[in-house]
Amino acid sequence: MKRMMMITMLAVLTAMPSMAQYGRRHYSRSVTPRHTNYHSYTPRSLTSDLTYFGIRIGPTVSTINADDIALDGDSPKSGFSLGVTCGVRVAPATPLYLETGLSYIEKGGKGGPNGTTSYSMNYLEAPFLMKYKHTLAQDFSIQPFAGVYCAAGVSGKIREQNQRKVQSSFADNAFKRFDGGLRIGCGLQYDYLYTELGYDIGLSNIERDDFNTANTGCFFVSVGLNL
Repeated sequence: MKRMMMITMLAVLTAMPSMAQYGRRHYSRSVTPRHTNYHSYTPRSLTSDLTYFGIRIGPTVSTINADDIALDGDSPKSGFSLGVTCGVRVAPATPLYLETGLSYIEKGGKGGPNGTTSYSMNYLEAPFLMKYKHTLAQDFSIQPFAGVYCAAGVSGKIREQNQRKVQSSFADNAFKRFDGGLRIGCGLQYDYLYTELGYDIGLSNIERDDFNTANTGCFFVSVGLNL
């Protein structure tokens, strides 16, 4: 799975410049009159469009903060995310968008003596964000966002290196499968190319024991396209 994800990331990153260039040429031919100067062209994604669609791909760095020392993974663990997104403009007169989507995202952490226990939790995650697009130049914008997310665990392992023991992260003595919390961050867009960084603040208690709590935290960086 990791190898397939890395191949997918490399393929998308390689294809993005040519896809963005094609999008620019295609849009220019389809809507720009012949007598219009090319320099007056404004990318579709930075004008008053009501909707946009995007793809996102990039690395993650996450932790788990738990009261139970056996489940505490407060040292960072790297991962990967891949997803799609769409945005709808809230009002024509305001560059404020409601954005949602679906992504596969790897979270977890490391704990135990010398980080010998590794927690991996892989989710399908859906964010619900409010995003403000502030245009800085003709084809460049900054896009702060904030909102919430909900996630469902689809796979994951707890590996204890000292005991050579492996179990499911969502076993009865481990973590709950569902998570949710806040998402904050900021994106940058140049023409159709898009990049963002953000942080997921886990507010749901994913610890099964009613007397303890455990929460996730995940920093992510994504690159992609907005079309």
